[in-house]
Amino acid sequence: MTQTPPSVAAPAGTGRMPRQIPYIIANEGCERFSFYGMRNILTPFLISSLLLFLPEAQRAGEAKDVFHTFVIGVYFFPLLGGWLADRFFGKYNTVFWLSLVYCAGHACLAAFEDNVRGFYLGLFLIALGSGGIKPLVSSFVGDQFDHTNKDRAKVVFDAFYWIINFGSFFASLLMPVFLRDYGPAVAFGIPGILMLIATLVFWSGRRKYVHVPPSAADPHSFTRVARTALLARKPGAGRPGLAVACIGAAGAVTSLAMSPSWGFVIAACTALVLLLAFGGIGVAMQLERARGIHPDEAVDGVRGVLRVLIVFALVTPFWSLFDQKASTWIVQAGGMLRPTLHLFGSEFRFEPAQMQALNPLLVMLLIPVNNLAVFPALRRLGWEPTALRRMTAGIALSSLSWVAIGTIQVVMDGGTAVSMAWQILPYALLTMGEVLVSATGLEFAYSQAPRSMKGAIMAFWSLAVTVGSLWVLIVNASVRNETVLAHIASTGLGVMAFQMYFFAAFAFIAALAFGWYATRYRMVNNYRNEAA
Repeated sequence: MTQTPPSVAAPAGTGRMPRQIPYIIANEGCERFSFYGMRNILTPFLISSLLLFLPEAQRAGEAKDVFHTFVIGVYFFPLLGGWLADRFFGKYNTVFWLSLVYCAGHACLAAFEDNVRGFYLGLFLIALGSGGIKPLVSSFVGDQFDHTNKDRAKVVFDAFYWIINFGSFFASLLMPVFLRDYGPAVAFGIPGILMLIATLVFWSGRRKYVHVPPSAADPHSFTRVARTALLARKPGAGRPGLAVACIGAAGAVTSLAMSPSWGFVIAACTALVLLLAFGGIGVAMQLERARGIHPDEAVDGVRGVLRVLIVFALVTPFWSLFDQKASTWIVQAGGMLRPTLHLFGSEFRFEPAQMQALNPLLVMLLIPVNNLAVFPALRRLGWEPTALRRMTAGIALSSLSWVAIGTIQVVMDGGTAVSMAWQILPYALLTMGEVLVSATGLEFAYSQAPRSMKGAIMAFWSLAVTVGSLWVLIVNASVRNETVLAHIASTGLGVMAFQMYFFAAFAFIAALAFGWYATRYRMVNNYRNEAA
């Protein structure tokens, strides 16, 4: 059904739960199982099967490159999905058609288990489908509520977050076993079947959904205000902001020209970072010139987004550490002793990729513990866990997790056999960091962006994850340089241990910078005041 105005006779808080919500929740549960099911076995499959044509010493590094290139795509394509939905097709149509692309990607993984080009095509289609629908499903949920039942939306969003971690937990636990016992065709085929079920369930509810039509182009959007600020002239003054933006554009062109030696993904992502960084500085320098051409609310909104972008930039090191639990940490676990569990007379041996099941399990435990015990205790001690303080602590905890994982690697490099169970500590520290950074970051971004700029903020949040994986690709590329390798050898550390300590230091410096900026950041409140 199309969107209709709520009845003025119905008071707020009296509406029932929308009957179409179960279709969306079921769709999300199946989709998340399919995504994490294939994502969490990707690195071990690449090393053990698809990349066998490479020398053994190169397989782990290439697998990490492929994995993080895939992650870059997943968090870049939300920009495309959001644009298509908002401007042309609406959320439902965009989610449905990109879900079919998603299913085609899974089919390619299962069918081309021994064909590099076919398998990589499947990864591209999954990145396009998964990334494209990522910003739409949760906002589509919000579209199903009106002023009469908006209070019930929190229950649904809590269920959403729970089902995501529920699906991730069982996918992480089961898919490595299917890969080991039944091969890649079955292990990648099962997530494909789950994604097909997700699509069919979503389609089944099509006549029950509220469909909000695409909106017309906003003449005062973030990009239009930014363009006005850069191009506007001021009597008796030059355009220094435009000059800075042009420097960034020139740097981006130079970066793209380095594609043959850097690789296209690193070159393209570096070009994007240069455009955003120098363009943002240029816009900030001349933003006041947009007043009078655009409403004050729009101009102030752009300034708010630019301030938040600094926060997002300082969070990118966290994402570079967090996403490596599915690449670098699996590689390490592959060289560790695998615990066995004796259950009902059977012996069950854990696979390296199954360690990732700890992450969603701990998330489901830590969120209520924090909200019900830790945060209230801190408040009683007179220390308010604000959003920025929580995020600072989260980045610092991610640094500690990499100190722990690096120390484990040093012990292994010394010839001591180490059980995979020792990874529980770094997983616990990293998940504590995730809870404090990820969910808090979304809350912070939403509160700081004016209503008209919330879409831009969510797009930049996704790009922060993309940039996090860019740092991983750059570091991985650097350790192929003979000079860098000679320096690492002089430290007495192995290459993997050195990289682990490097990322720990990277995040620790980011935490210090984040904490310093947090003390100078002036919080605003852009939550809606009026009733819906």
